[in-house]
Amino acid sequence: MKREPAIAALAPDRATPLIELGDVTKTFQRGELAVQVLHGISLAIYPGEFVAIMGASGSGKTTLMNILGCLDRPTTGTYRFMGEDVSQLDRDALARLRREAFGFVFQSYNLIATSTALENVEVPAMYAGLGGEARRARAAGLLGTLGLTDRLDHRPNQLSGGQQQRVSIARALMNGGDIILADEPTGALDSKSGEEVLALLQELAARGHTVIVITHAPEVAARAQRVIELKDGRVVRDDGPGVPAVAPARRNEAAPAGETRAMVNDFVEAMRTAARALRVNVFRTSLTLLGIVIGVASVIVMLAVGDGAKRAVMDRISGLGTNLLLVRPGAPNQRGQGGSIATLVPDDASAVAELPNVLAAVPEMSGSVTVRFGNADYQTQILATSAAYPLARNWPVVRGTFFSDSDVRGYAAVAVLGQTVIKNLFPPGVDPIGQYVLVNNVLFQVIGVMDARGATPWGADQDDIMIMPLTTGSLRLLGKPFLRDITVAVEDVAQIDATQSAIEALLTSRHRATDFRIRNMASIIQTAEETQNTLTVLLGSIAAISLLVGGIGVMNIMLVNVTERTREIGIRMATGARMRDILQQFLGEAVLVSGLGGLIGIGVGIGAAALIGTFGRPIEFSAAPVAIAFGCAFLTGLVFGFMPARKAARLDPVVALAAD
Repeated sequence: MKREPAIAALAPDRATPLIELGDVTKTFQRGELAVQVLHGISLAIYPGEFVAIMGASGSGKTTLMNILGCLDRPTTGTYRFMGEDVSQLDRDALARLRREAFGFVFQSYNLIATSTALENVEVPAMYAGLGGEARRARAAGLLGTLGLTDRLDHRPNQLSGGQQQRVSIARALMNGGDIILADEPTGALDSKSGEEVLALLQELAARGHTVIVITHAPEVAARAQRVIELKDGRVVRDDGPGVPAVAPARRNEAAPAGETRAMVNDFVEAMRTAARALRVNVFRTSLTLLGIVIGVASVIVMLAVGDGAKRAVMDRISGLGTNLLLVRPGAPNQRGQGGSIATLVPDDASAVAELPNVLAAVPEMSGSVTVRFGNADYQTQILATSAAYPLARNWPVVRGTFFSDSDVRGYAAVAVLGQTVIKNLFPPGVDPIGQYVLVNNVLFQVIGVMDARGATPWGADQDDIMIMPLTTGSLRLLGKPFLRDITVAVEDVAQIDATQSAIEALLTSRHRATDFRIRNMASIIQTAEETQNTLTVLLGSIAAISLLVGGIGVMNIMLVNVTERTREIGIRMATGARMRDILQQFLGEAVLVSGLGGLIGIGVGIGAAALIGTFGRPIEFSAAPVAIAFGCAFLTGLVFGFMPARKAARLDPVVALAAD
């Protein structure tokens, strides 16, 4: 990359041309047809001159102005600015040159329609890194000098043609405007307004600005000190260098800020410009926001529902015991026969209880019975077990007491009831503790009530149960000595696998066969958790599709924005915007839409999930899904906004200015 020209101050030395063209040509390629517009233009313009470049339509004067103002490049030849060859400067270096040395006054004014007069004038200084307060003060001062003090907050469509052209001149002077390039500045004005604009340009020339006017009108050219006439892309008249009225203008006080401060200013101004552009198209912005809002809200709701369902399932499974081993009768390949296989006996439970790391080994038998109290009958399940059952199952008694080992040894006719049995068997207000119930014609005394446990993960009501001593149930109700299962509670879950192996070895030795199978609840819970995690990810992925669709919507809208605002992009480039500035502005719009949509989506998602929770669905809120959803929304704007922003940044200034 070539070094950028030094333009901190324009040299007052009349011997050094300010602008020097050497044998410059310009050819436009239209399909397979090449059209040459400029044919070897050579000229020199000195500091402080007031030059008129005139010619008929099609003579090449506008093309020459675009090259002089660094909006376009010559096809061949050299262009020197203050002695520095700038023909091969990159886009950003040319933007800096336009920003710090040139000021443009266009025939069609080329003001940004959505910005006020003050904001239009501020644009060049914004890209120069001047602070907001100083920038606004200078812009207001320039507009006041041009008689527009009462029009600062007016948009272009609220100004007359002459007022718009004065705003354009103020913008050209914002960064100093050492060189004023005016393209047909009076062409769209009435005679009075045109005269005022010409008087302003003459005044600027008198103050030392180099003024170059492009015109086809001889009366306009007559106001200049020097006339260069073009015909068919060639110079046919050049009066030679004029004599400036005063010393050439120096760089003004609107110097750019330091590099770090400029970067901060660039970011802040990009966000402000983006917000202003979004406000102008509120309806379109709202539709774009809607896609992001729906996507983010969907992710939050789906993950909240998924996490809630996971928590509910895991709570139910964990309620069965995370430290349990369930020993069932039957060989490992025998499924679905349960307690009908007579292999486990109470002594097996006693032997297992002696193993290391075993907190309790509880024998269990079960069956269906009819329980009567007064005139009420109720069919429920009985569980015949040992006194260690509450310890093994981590299921406390809330009222009364559980039966003891002596009750088991003494075949006591006592029972502890679940909450569902209490509700269905006893009338309201009747205390079940101490009452006697008839179970298959055997009288049992109720000595305790179990805590409410709820349903199992597969829907069985754990509270619909009557628990009694193993000996009593086996002898007086069930009539069988064999167990349905043995529930083993371990002390250290970390060693549960080793304990399972020890139980397998013990029972295999006692039975001389592997006629049992063991279910490891810790393993089951881990599997269930993994399954629930998979389902939650699946739900989140489905919801993320809507976020992807919203991102595509952002990209489409931004592409439309770039197309509709091509002229605005050209104006910004002409006033010194670099590729980075344009990229930052349009990317900022996409990120701003996505970020705002993400914040609104978070609120909507949390509200919708809370509403679902009021209908009894388990909901689990956590920071991770919210952060993920917002992060995805932000990245959506960044990713899908990049291509339109890049397209905007790569536009050619001349092509962009010519757009409708």
